Amino acid sequence: MTSTLPTPNGTPTRRSCPFAPPAELIALRNERPVSRMIYPDGHEGWLVTGYSAVRAVLADVRFSSRPELLRSPVSIVADRERPQHPTPGIITQFDPPEHTRYRRLLTGQFTVRRMNQLTPRIEQITEEHLDAMEKAGPPVDLVQAFALPIPSLVICELLGVPYDRREEFQHNSRVLFDLTSATEQVRSAVDGLERFLRELVAHKRAEPDDDLLSGLLATGELTDEELANIGLVLLVAGHETTANMLALGAFALLQHPEQLALLHADPDLAGNAVEELLRHLSIVHIGPIRTAVADIEVEGQLIRAGESVTVSVPGANWDPERFPQPDRLDITRRATGHVAFGHGVHQCLGQQLARVEMRVGYPALLRRFPGLRLAVSPADVPLRTEMAIYGVHQLPVAW
Repeated sequence: MTSTLPTPNGTPTRRSCPFAPPAELIALRNERPVSRMIYPDGHEGWLVTGYSAVRAVLADVRFSSRPELLRSPVSIVADRERPQHPTPGIITQFDPPEHTRYRRLLTGQFTVRRMNQLTPRIEQITEEHLDAMEKAGPPVDLVQAFALPIPSLVICELLGVPYDRREEFQHNSRVLFDLTSATEQVRSAVDGLERFLRELVAHKRAEPDDDLLSGLLATGELTDEELANIGLVLLVAGHETTANMLALGAFALLQHPEQLALLHADPDLAGNAVEELLRHLSIVHIGPIRTAVADIEVEGQLIRAGESVTVSVPGANWDPERFPQPDRLDITRRATGHVAFGHGVHQCLGQQLARVEMRVGYPALLRRFPGLRLAVSPADVPLRTEMAIYGVHQLPVAW
């Protein structure tokens, strides 16, 4: 089967259910987990939707992440200028051994032990925002009152970023993740973020503190440009992803009252619930993208050097060969092995931090507001189908 993914922006984002992958992806995976795909620029590449095939591609370093080799599956993004080389410090754009150097420096900053040490502060931040919600009274937008500020504040404290600058970096982050942003808007957003981080690195060099950026600076192994761009990636990814999981996960639980009741009755299920929500919702709904640098066989299909491959995280996480009845949200399911955080050398560095924030956030929200409910019809909740990270733009709730 060949897919041209004929939707308005060139990607399969039409959904019949806000929590399910597009039906086209499911049909493609069921017929053939590695399918030919015509990219918006005419490039003949591949769409990989099966669980084992997705893991094979992401684990094989012969599939490159270098931006000058990649083709975008999104028509609007494909019309923009393609980078000619990776940007120093943007770890996602490098292959080993360059990627290995960055990864080594960052891995020690995101250990399970260190993330668990942050738990009391995350609990405090969460309770403070729930206090403010309770004081404001219903209805509130759960995105602005809860889901967005908590991970934003946490990543700011971890990196040593002034939280009072949040509107600036959150705006630029939204532009970067908006697939409909014009080239000029993207360039302006990148310039703004780079300027912000360069100023911050200069400040940390003059006055180091007990934060992640100061710690990386102290290694002496990174230039200011590399450090600023590492900070950019961590800042943007660190709040966008978890914020959308917190909001979309709350929406999913409210639409599955039996699952919400289970979690409310047994907060110890939070860890299991987080993994199942990550699998079920798969907010990285477009990509990752790789390009073969050698002829590689995946699931019996030969992918030739130079051909780009778009990996479908939702397709893999809803593969019944790995997760029986994948369309069923079941917070008692053992959903370990999902690829919501990727797989292989580029697996998400901040996954343990995200897990802690969600394990704290969901039970705290339900404990404080046991009567939490949507304040609008489910059909009126605006979905982020035009964004690189899926979720909801707003989630009006009452209690």
